[in-house]
Amino acid sequence: MSKTYDESSFRVLKGLEPVRERPGMYTRTDSPAHIIQEVIDNAADEALGGFAKNIHVLLRTDGSVCVTDDGRGIPVGLHPEEKIPVVVLAYTRLHAGGKFDKKSGNSAYAFSGGLHGVGVAVTNALSLRIDVEVRRDGKIWGINFSEGGERIGELQELGPCGKQSGTRVHVWPDPKYFDSPKVPLGELERLLRSKAVLLPGVKVTLDIEQAAGGVLSKTWSYPEGLAGYLREMAGDQEMPIPLFASEKYADANDDSFAPGEGAAWALGWFPEGSVASESYVNLIPTINGGTHESGLRAGVFDAMKTFVEHHALLPRGVKLQQEDVCGKMGFVLSARLLDPQFQGQVKEKLNSREAVKLVSSQIKDPFEIWLNQHVEAGKAIAELAIKQALARQKNAQKVEKKKQSGVAVLPGKLTDCESTDIADNELFLVEGDSAGGSAKMARNKETQAILPLRGKVLNSWEVEAGRLFANNEIHDIAVALGVDPHGPEDTPNLDNLRYGKLVIMSDADVDGAHIQTLLLTLFFRHFPALIARGHIYIAQPPLYRIDVPASGKKRPARRLYALDEGELLAMKDRLDKEGIAEDKLEIGRFKGLGEMNPEQLRETAMDPATRRVLPVALPDEGHGPAMKLFNLLMGKGEASGRRTWMEEKGHLVEADI
Repeated sequence: MSKTYDESSFRVLKGLEPVRERPGMYTRTDSPAHIIQEVIDNAADEALGGFAKNIHVLLRTDGSVCVTDDGRGIPVGLHPEEKIPVVVLAYTRLHAGGKFDKKSGNSAYAFSGGLHGVGVAVTNALSLRIDVEVRRDGKIWGINFSEGGERIGELQELGPCGKQSGTRVHVWPDPKYFDSPKVPLGELERLLRSKAVLLPGVKVTLDIEQAAGGVLSKTWSYPEGLAGYLREMAGDQEMPIPLFASEKYADANDDSFAPGEGAAWALGWFPEGSVASESYVNLIPTINGGTHESGLRAGVFDAMKTFVEHHALLPRGVKLQQEDVCGKMGFVLSARLLDPQFQGQVKEKLNSREAVKLVSSQIKDPFEIWLNQHVEAGKAIAELAIKQALARQKNAQKVEKKKQSGVAVLPGKLTDCESTDIADNELFLVEGDSAGGSAKMARNKETQAILPLRGKVLNSWEVEAGRLFANNEIHDIAVALGVDPHGPEDTPNLDNLRYGKLVIMSDADVDGAHIQTLLLTLFFRHFPALIARGHIYIAQPPLYRIDVPASGKKRPARRLYALDEGELLAMKDRLDKEGIAEDKLEIGRFKGLGEMNPEQLRETAMDPATRRVLPVALPDEGHGPAMKLFNLLMGKGEASGRRTWMEEKGHLVEADI
């Protein structure tokens, strides 16, 4: 390793080089499926906008893929600022595209699959070659890219095309960037089938070249839309309850959402089994769900709760929870958001907080109307939900009976939750009484308990287990949890565990990080089974609040949150691309959790639908290396070792002091 650290040590990655250096930051590397999906998504966005009626994909025997649509065709003229053809920009520049500017008519797409702007540029960076053919304005244009986008061919006029328009993209993925060089056929078929489901009137075709010659062709069409797709997913399962399929989108008079934002859905209840559900945002499959699915469940639950109360169906002593209503529900959800925010470039999970309110508000009233028009179906769903609730309460009573025999009196400052279902219950360890007060008002009293901590917990790394309870804070934590201290080699009894999740919630500053470290030391040293079994989490409250002003009827005022300085800069950059100048933003910095009002604390750190929490787990190397590091950092006799370690590693820390 070079010890020289000077101006020559810095390397600037240009163009598409960052993608080739770290492909895993931009796409999946198990196969080329995602970089091909980026091309298909562009064709689907043309269809979503009403400009294309056909999408055709050809899988060649050499592993290359050709995607053709009859949309408007990628513009081939010079960009007004960059002075190079727009088709070249699309394939060679990160963060360039026709989906950024959502202001009245300035964007090429009202709705599209995200705003990362790195899509087909990543495809180009990780491909041996790409040929693009554009039919537009009566002419055929062709251009090719090779060597990961390093070599760019000349944009050539190939001839006339009459009134035809569209884009044809032929991609040869570079095998060296992927574990397997082939696009998984099953995954590709599921993707194309879903596009057909979500794009009524659009014909989606897959042709597969056969090694022996000829072509195997598949075409997808769903006249019934989402309902037909859900029936296909259900297969042979009995469906005694009719499906509920509908859609609702905001209009120009909506004060909360932009025109066109909303969702389409199909819901079904399956008493004897379950159906794998699917969700999409602007046609992008969200494999890991996200906030739009949370909104769907919230809206369905609220409507069902109103129906049950109106018809007096709930037995005495039974309280419905969301999972009771949605546990046997299968669904297909297609949400449309003007400005979707995904978790990572692969877009497998939606993070947009406003999607919870959007989807829940759009589905609640239509579902409530449907229930009142189909009373027998509503009663059947209610009966299924009540059955689930009774089973849950019965299991919880068994656990509670065990608890009564051996747990000490709960600490007085603990604000406990009402539910006794460990799978749902959460305990928040909150820094300070002020933040504890806000957390009590922000919590869901059904499933969330609050234990405020005064000051910093004792460094328990070298404290014997028998002396732990001499410290009041540690005593209260252990009693509230219902678990005795134990070592890594012990087999502790977790039957009395009172909460499925324990969430450490401290300020987003140095003191908050210190409190997190002390609590993690306590759990790693004296309650390691809780970490090993995935019970410990760390809340990620934001450091900044950004109030974004309204921008006409298409975009109402918003409130965004940034975790740190880097995320704040990224949000400013994104808002600037939307046409909202920085001087129009009102940016506030939270000094601590106590400064947040309950609504802000609930939205950012406590509501499972919108919060950000990090699960705490043991490293892949196991318990040993972590034990050595904790001993170095927390051991009383390791001062000199700590100093050496800090001198070596200190420059890596970006401390917010």
